[in-house]
Amino acid sequence: MAKVLVTGGAGFIGSHVVDGYLREGWDVVVIDDLSRGRKENVNPRANFYKISILDARIKDIFRKEKFDIVNHHAAQIDVRLSTRDPAFDTRINVLGTLNLLQNCLTFKTKNFIFISSGGAIYGEPSHLPVKETHAKFPFSPYGINKYTIELYLYFYKKTSGLNYISLRYGNVYGPRQDPLGEAGVVAIFALKMLKRERPLIFGDGEQTRDYVFIDDVVDANLLATRNIESINRKPLLTPDDFAYNIATGKEESVNNLYKKIAHLTCFSGPAIYAEPRKGEVRKICLDFQKAKDELHWYPKTSLLQGLKKTLEFIRENY
Repeated sequence: MAKVLVTGGAGFIGSHVVDGYLREGWDVVVIDDLSRGRKENVNPRANFYKISILDARIKDIFRKEKFDIVNHHAAQIDVRLSTRDPAFDTRINVLGTLNLLQNCLTFKTKNFIFISSGGAIYGEPSHLPVKETHAKFPFSPYGINKYTIELYLYFYKKTSGLNYISLRYGNVYGPRQDPLGEAGVVAIFALKMLKRERPLIFGDGEQTRDYVFIDDVVDANLLATRNIESINRKPLLTPDDFAYNIATGKEESVNNLYKKIAHLTCFSGPAIYAEPRKGEVRKICLDFQKAKDELHWYPKTSLLQGLKKTLEFIRENY
């Protein structure tokens, strides 16, 4: 049985990816320091280690478990925090990832799936939807560090033959997203409206995002896993060659999202508007044609369908 390490596997996205691997018959190991993830999210059929990706003792897990592939979801995910404390973001998102990559080389783990950010690495795009080859001018340390790891992966492939795929997510939403956290606007809006409280919108609400549902993201991870070796037999000319946007290709303004969730929750109150947040782009949506052509992936869940499923989860759990 093939074995996968899912870092951040107690988090919103990572825990769903763990479930996907288990459905396909994988032997799954999870590491998570539970700084954001929740132990109850971890499927009991996975082998769980509570540990930071910065911890030198990760080498003992690699030595014992002998992974076929690493799926790296663990990260510092708050763009605003990255602008306030760039060094902290760099420690987690760069040094933590390098710790994993060095262990892959040491213990001959040949495959690595990295979760990048389609919403942050491109900066303010010159055109929409954004293709993978678009210029990279991130203006948050979070985006800078995500793209830095893509450059490191290019280096590791060229010098050590490590197989990799980078998945550049849009704004992922769905069940298990934390409505009490700093990120995850869909869950935050939904819980506020269900409690009949007015949500907060940063800026004028006309900023746009590309919202992709969690089930479609899991499919992308499984398809990347199946195709990683065939993809890596192709020539690698630029760091963008093995990177894939995982999104819907559709812009949705925060104001329109607010209206949709308000309609589904029968909420009639106006939003509270606050100053825009530093480090966040104004408008973004991602072209997923490359993922469709090479990974045979495309988004199947409409925004309305996804919002209904997310609301159902929040009603039942909060």
